[in-house]
Amino acid sequence: MKTKLFAATALCAAALFGAGAAFAQEPGYTTPKTIWGVPDLQGFWNNTSITSLQRSSDAKALVVTEKEANRLVNRNVLIVLGKEDNATNGQDPNNTKLLEDKNNDRGYNSFWIDPGTKLASVKGELRTSWIVEPANGRVPYRADAARGGGYAITNFDGPETRPMAERCVLGFSGSYGPVMMNGMYNNTMTFVQTPGFVAITVEMNHDARIIPTFAAQAEAKHGNVPKWGGDSVGWYEGNTLVVETTNVHPNQRAMITPTGKVTERFTRWNDQQILYEFTVEDPALYSQTWKGEMSLNASKPMYEYACHEGNHAMPGILGGARELEAHGQVPGMGPGIAAGLVLPRDENGGEGG
Repeated sequence: MKTKLFAATALCAAALFGAGAAFAQEPGYTTPKTIWGVPDLQGFWNNTSITSLQRSSDAKALVVTEKEANRLVNRNVLIVLGKEDNATNGQDPNNTKLLEDKNNDRGYNSFWIDPGTKLASVKGELRTSWIVEPANGRVPYRADAARGGGYAITNFDGPETRPMAERCVLGFSGSYGPVMMNGMYNNTMTFVQTPGFVAITVEMNHDARIIPTFAAQAEAKHGNVPKWGGDSVGWYEGNTLVVETTNVHPNQRAMITPTGKVTERFTRWNDQQILYEFTVEDPALYSQTWKGEMSLNASKPMYEYACHEGNHAMPGILGGARELEAHGQVPGMGPGIAAGLVLPRDENGGEGG
């Protein structure tokens, strides 16, 4: 009898704990509450990680062992870039050798970036992508979808045609959302709650989401004016803040079209981590609904991101384009800071890419 009872208990535990997907909180954790009785999410949080939205072809699964995680980290282009720069640290103070390959993007070297040093731990698991559905960890774009609003990065006709990030309207990392993502630096965010609102300020460009909260989903009403970051409304379900976003400004290069919808869920996994879950629904862009999970980790306060439209870079960008045109050339974008890097061979002898 005891054996049967033990076996039944073990099967129940395996069903509950095996996948980990059923839990939005660490088992046994008690969520702190605000003085008005909702889950307290306030503070500084950070999603710095080598893990990104989509799973790379180099990763074998969503959840990996520590050994496999270390292999993936050591083959990450930003990690390799940092090691390459550090190998010559102090030998070339004016960065003259850095530009011998004629890639002036490399002047923006690893000193300026903070991509993290490891894969993210989400619900106690080492994850290779934020996307958990579909199973391949890739954004399920429709083959016939017209991707992306915003302005073409190859259009140099004038300041109004340059992308939002160059004009300091929105940050380039996508941290503002929807979906809220991580970039190669400035990944800290601040949560502030009042009885009627939640404010999330992201470090990248100091973009701020002001989200009105309602007593229930049935009472949450969207406005009809397109907004940067979309029109967000929220409500609480138990220990979770739920945020629904629609009506993204058509000029924003966002993860949804103006008719799409993102539903986000913020839950304290424990005192040091918020579990951020998101569901993206947009038949105009995607072949299916897709979902993800991200960890937001307790962080130190963030610093000011001092970006302002009209800075010295804009005249340089446009002046450089005019100079190229004067010589019969077509202006374009640089190859990027990681161009030319060769990744180390992996443990199976595969070539770097």
